[in-house]
This record gives sequence, C-alpha cells and structure tokens, in this order.
Amino acid sequence: MTRPIIGIAANETFDPGRTLYHLPVSYTPRGYIEGVQNAGGIPLLLPITDPDYAKTYVSQIDKLVLAGGQDVSPEIYGQTKNANGNYSKARDDFEQALITETLKQGKPIFAVCRGMQLVNVYFGGTLHQEIGPLSDVKHMQDPIPREEPSHDLLLEKTSSLHTIYGNQGKINSFHHQAVNDLGEELQVTGRCSDGMIESIENKKRHILGVQWHTDFAYTHLKQEQDVFGYVVNEL
Repeated sequence: MTRPIIGIAANETFDPGRTLYHLPVSYTPRGYIEGVQNAGGIPLLLPITDPDYAKTYVSQIDKLVLAGGQDVSPEIYGQTKNANGNYSKARDDFEQALITETLKQGKPIFAVCRGMQLVNVYFGGTLHQEIGPLSDVKHMQDPIPREEPSHDLLLEKTSSLHTIYGNQGKINSFHHQAVNDLGEELQVTGRCSDGMIESIENKKRHILGVQWHTDFAYTHLKQEQDVFGYVVNEL
C-alpha cells in the first residue's frame, strides 16, 4: 500500500543563534514529522518561498498540514496590526497560496493553531488579536508543560474528532489569538467552556482546523497521536 505524502508548511528564522552560525534556517517542529510518521505517512517539508511554487509543491503531496507559529497579519482581514504582534508576510502569502492550490487540487487540509486561524481568515473570517481580556481561561498555558492538557474541549457530535475525544475532552493551549467571525463555508465543531472556538471544519472540502497543539503532546497522550492517525489515513 502506498503511504500518503503529507506536506507540512515549514517556518523560518533568520538568526537561529551562534550554534548554527546565525544562518537563516527553514524548520518545522519535530512533533509534526513524528506524528505523521507514526500514523504511517511520509512527511515532506515545504519551505517558505515564492507563492508561484505552490502549485508544484501541492502536486507532490496527498494532504497539507499548516502548522503553528507567528500571528496572522490582521491586514488580511481588514484590521490594524497590534504593536506587540509577531508577523511574517512571506509566510502568510506563501501559505495562502498553498491553501488556494490545495483546494483547487481537491486535497485535504489539516490546520493547527496559527494554521486554523489562517484558514478562517482565508475564508473571510476575522480573529481576536488578544483574547486575554475576553476570558478567565488561561489560553497561553506556559509554564505548564506543553504535553499537559490545561482546559476543556467541548465537541459537537458532528465533529470528525468526536470518536477520539467524545463530547468533552482536555487539550493543551498555547495561543493569544483566536477565531472571532467565522469564515464562509466553515463550521464550528469544538469550543472551550468559555466559548472560544477550538475546532473548525468543512467536511465537503476535507478541511480540519484545531486550535490546540497535537504536535506538543503526541508522545504523552494517545488522543493527540490519534488525531495524526485520522489526518493521515481518513481526512
């Protein structure tokens, strides 16, 4: 049986420090790589580059993963940048091109944290740029270890992940932004008890977005590796 090729949109840093001689580096957290491999897939990293490369990249993969990272630029959804924001226009542009081409080629998309937020914005939605004042739940759980769940997840029965988490589960949380207005064609399938959106989907287009980090906890929590299993083998 052919193993599915899972394209993982990579991030980049222009100065990783002295150990790597301050050279620009393209990278992805190892959790995505091992999570995909453990589920029987072949991970293929897609470095940030000119959006014109998107068609060629997507033609080489079976499914696309959009990972966590920088804030999505609010200029995309008609707002002003937060002075404390961390943005990458190159990444925004490239990943939007990947989304466009993946949809054109009819291939699935799994989007994590920033990735879910970008998908929402791509479909015309907006984001809360700072959710701290909006909730008593701590959505940035640091210094609680990354593999430990920190708040609840309330899932709709229509959620693709309902068989993994049931009606209510526990997840980690490392974000200060969140989906506000929902993008067109998307459905909310999971929330935190404070109402924050934790998962979105479009089953017809095979799109799944989660706000938590499966890549942080796949070695410690079976359900997080099971998400990778669903993405690689069923999405």
